[in-house]
Amino acid sequence: MNKTLLTITLTGAVAAISACGGAATNTANNSATKPTNANTTANTMAPANTATAPAETGPMVGGAAMLKSKDIIDNAVNSKDHTTLVAAVKAAGLVETLKGAGPFTVFAPTNEAFDKLPKGTVDTLLKPESKKALTGILTYHVVAGKMDAASIVKAIEDGKGKATFKTVAGGTLTATLEGKDVILTDEKGGKSKVTIADVMQSNGVIHVVDSVLMPK
Repeated sequence: MNKTLLTITLTGAVAAISACGGAATNTANNSATKPTNANTTANTMAPANTATAPAETGPMVGGAAMLKSKDIIDNAVNSKDHTTLVAAVKAAGLVETLKGAGPFTVFAPTNEAFDKLPKGTVDTLLKPESKKALTGILTYHVVAGKMDAASIVKAIEDGKGKATFKTVAGGTLTATLEGKDVILTDEKGGKSKVTIADVMQSNGVIHVVDSVLMPK
């Protein structure tokens, strides 16, 4: 009877030890195979933010984009259609003026506009002794303030078909409409059409014109 009891007791002890060992093993396995936190994985694998601001754009003049962040001179020097104007501005010593705070409204003649002048006129104007005359012509193309096309057209309509603007040179330009085109008439009766309007600058606005405007 005692032998039987001892056998039963030992058998129970072995079973208990096996059960404890199995639980420990299962616990370890469960811990080792526990999945990684999804949020941690996502944050670790997420690509870096490489987004950049879109490049600045502007209307094309002379093969170059005219940017609002640049001033009148910095934009004009990039236009292949305004190399003569830029050379004239430099010869007249007006670079710093047109890089100033302004604002200015500039009617900018193209190279072809200067080519319409009598032969030799441009070469003569670019000479040092012609600086005063050149300055007078260039500043005749500038009006103080920032006047976009809508403002010019409104002034023409308010003036019953005609608007007069005083230039930095002291003379006047007369603006009229021919259809949808703004036409500028100088003090000598010469006419120039705005071919590209509203080229906005950091210190004003440029309107490209197809003829050089001449003061008295």
